[in-house]
Amino acid sequence: METKIPIGIIELEEMEFYAYHGCFKEENVVGNRFLANIAIKTDMGRPMQTDKIEDALNYVKVYELVRTEMQQTSNLLEHVTARIIDSLYRHFPEIQWCRVKVSKMNPPMGGQMKRVSVTLER
Repeated sequence: METKIPIGIIELEEMEFYAYHGCFKEENVVGNRFLANIAIKTDMGRPMQTDKIEDALNYVKVYELVRTEMQQTSNLLEHVTARIIDSLYRHFPEIQWCRVKVSKMNPPMGGQMKRVSVTLER
């Protein structure tokens, strides 16, 4: 009988940051509110058995990596989103799949809009 590896998805949802991403000069001065959502697929067999944090993907480290990338100004959401996903793969080789979504709240689009988002998967 084949043993199935317990693959799971860890999600960090609606992490909120105040940052200075945007193409307009005003956005780089005034800043805006951003939300980041991360989904990471990884083998959860070992942490499920041991119940030890050192055997699990460290959520705090994921948050810190996202925060670090959000603090670096980018013109485009595509750029900051790519930096986040690259950083996650660099620091966590056990990632099998990842989705990163970054949303700019109330973007300056000349009309009422709740958010604009970019999502990358790898």
